[in-house]
Amino acid sequence: MATLSTLPSAVADHALGARIVDGGVRFALWSRHAEAVELCVFDRPDAIAPSARHKLVRSNGDEIWRTTVPELGAGALYGYRVHGPFEPLRGHLFNPAKLLVDPFARAVTGEPTPSPSLLGYRPGARPETSFSGADSAGAMPKCVVVEDLEPCPDAERPWTPWCDTLIYEAHVRGLTRLHPEVPAALRGTFLGLASEPVIEHLRSLGVTAVELMPPAQIASEEHLMAGGRRNYWGYATLAYCAPHAGYATAGTGEQVAEFRAMTRALHRAGLEVWIDVVYNHTPEGGWRGPILSLKGIDHHSYYRLDPERRHRPVDWTGCGNTLDVREPAVRRLILHSLRSWAALGVDGFRFDLAPVLGRDPLAFDATAALFREIAEDPVLSRLKMIAEPWDLGPDGYCLGRFPGDWREWNDRFRRATRRLWRGEAHGPALADLATRLAGSQDVFAERGPLASINYVTSHDGFTLRDLVSYDNKHNTANGEDNRDGTNDNQSRNWGVEGPTHDPAIVAARDRARRNLITTLFLAQGVPLLLHGDELGRTQHGNNNSYCQDNELTWVDWHQVDEPFLAFVRRLSALRRSVPAVRRETFLRARSPASTGDVVWLREDGHTMTDADWHDVGRGAVAMGLFDPRRNADPEVVVVVLNASHRPTRFDGLPGALGVERLMWRLDTARPDADQDSTRGDTLLVQARSIQVLTGSRTDRSPTDGAA
Repeated sequence: MATLSTLPSAVADHALGARIVDGGVRFALWSRHAEAVELCVFDRPDAIAPSARHKLVRSNGDEIWRTTVPELGAGALYGYRVHGPFEPLRGHLFNPAKLLVDPFARAVTGEPTPSPSLLGYRPGARPETSFSGADSAGAMPKCVVVEDLEPCPDAERPWTPWCDTLIYEAHVRGLTRLHPEVPAALRGTFLGLASEPVIEHLRSLGVTAVELMPPAQIASEEHLMAGGRRNYWGYATLAYCAPHAGYATAGTGEQVAEFRAMTRALHRAGLEVWIDVVYNHTPEGGWRGPILSLKGIDHHSYYRLDPERRHRPVDWTGCGNTLDVREPAVRRLILHSLRSWAALGVDGFRFDLAPVLGRDPLAFDATAALFREIAEDPVLSRLKMIAEPWDLGPDGYCLGRFPGDWREWNDRFRRATRRLWRGEAHGPALADLATRLAGSQDVFAERGPLASINYVTSHDGFTLRDLVSYDNKHNTANGEDNRDGTNDNQSRNWGVEGPTHDPAIVAARDRARRNLITTLFLAQGVPLLLHGDELGRTQHGNNNSYCQDNELTWVDWHQVDEPFLAFVRRLSALRRSVPAVRRETFLRARSPASTGDVVWLREDGHTMTDADWHDVGRGAVAMGLFDPRRNADPEVVVVVLNASHRPTRFDGLPGALGVERLMWRLDTARPDADQDSTRGDTLLVQARSIQVLTGSRTDRSPTDGAA
């Protein structure tokens, strides 16, 4: 069988990009509508005038422009100038005054510098009727020729099963920028993330996969940089195959080797590396945006244009443009990018605004060309694919509709968990959460619970601490008069907006955090933990921190909530020890007439009825899980949720579950209490809390009334 390390395609598609060959470097660029292409070679990153120019030519009438430049090698700096029609109303924006980044570049020297020269039109004039001949070379980064690295071998990868996966969503810079035990020179970099203190922390949490917010080369929007901010999150990819230069410690082009060193170190620690990829839009923005790469290479082909106004790109992303995945050349770029990252050791990909990738021609289609090509690719078909299943296009909410081997971020889990534990009406809210705890079969019926990526918080929104500390967003620092970010946070401040020393409010918030994280870790599906949540990280109520590259977003390792960190570690260990919460198939309801995997019990030990689930006054339920393995110990896991505002007494649980006794393992109302103590026939569960118990089955079956 072919492996990732033996397939030539694992390294790159050799037809495009800059490749070192015997005696020089071969360059190739795709453009259907270009009339001429120039390669500009530079002596230094800030150079304006090239040291050499070379014409690329097409052969055999194809759409690829090529040249080979002798005596060039690794470290050479270059960019393209592309000639063609400047016909804005027909979607053509060719402008040879603009230096362009190679879409297949494997390294770029940095981000563009804000400048009017980046625009294809004269500032203040109408884009469709004016032309700017200002040379942009002084404001543009340069592409870097990089030597091939040995691709990641199969034997290095952890290949963690989905049922054992715990995801840790992290930002390369934000996670390590303030870490006191990471060497100062490594903080905020790929190598800092791979340092021993960070790896030790991840392993202590039981993390198996680090999901990095976009690590590819970023181009911050001009309006952000003009206001002293930048695109911190990185969902503005300039070069899809190039690790971000700002996350490297060394000089030009070293970011590739350092990224590879990071994946190698994480793999040695048993950690998979996943990355966010943003193939739905680029930082070239809308009609008035800059010309940085694809817009100048072939705007008409790379972007999806409005059929009514051919000169304007469709905006299904909220970022001004949308890549056109119907175009084979666009899919070729995406597949090349995915293979390039795989060769550097990436084990999985989370696709931002993923419905865009399946709009062929308009409605979302799980059998669209790109999905088929990924499934048929001998490299990519073996890696992990995760969708953010919504965009801004028509019928843009596509949760549960992606190909069968994909996983999806499940925001219905997030909403149900937040709603219940902030104290919304019970009954229906309790029923909704029970469905999410059981794996969201209503969403993923044909695929199993492991199709669901469960999360309570992510980079987009409040941190876990802020979720229980703020009723409203506080985004003034973003420079948009607090208009940005969602107003629908499903949060609760428990009495005071923001920080407080009131012991009752602090206690309520801490318990709410424990409830939220416990629900996440004990649900069927794959849990995702946001970096710093386990430490008590706050963004002071900012729920859209995409442009805050500062102490607001960096994880503060000097202010660690040690009790909560200890609780998360204990909870993770409990999850690992209980196979019943990590199932590959959906739970089957248990009844007096049949065996099954789960039973839902009322406070009196009897089975929940349909009427019970719709009772708006009901705020508590016990979920009994039966371990699918034979002769397992423990065989029964009991998760008792009390979302009501008063203590609730459960009677008869051992008999209802067919166990002699239950052993207490965890209580969110008493996180410091000793575990493994025996519980009798009566169980008192404090208001707004969760208890977890385990027990071994007896030979007798549950009684008819309590099954």
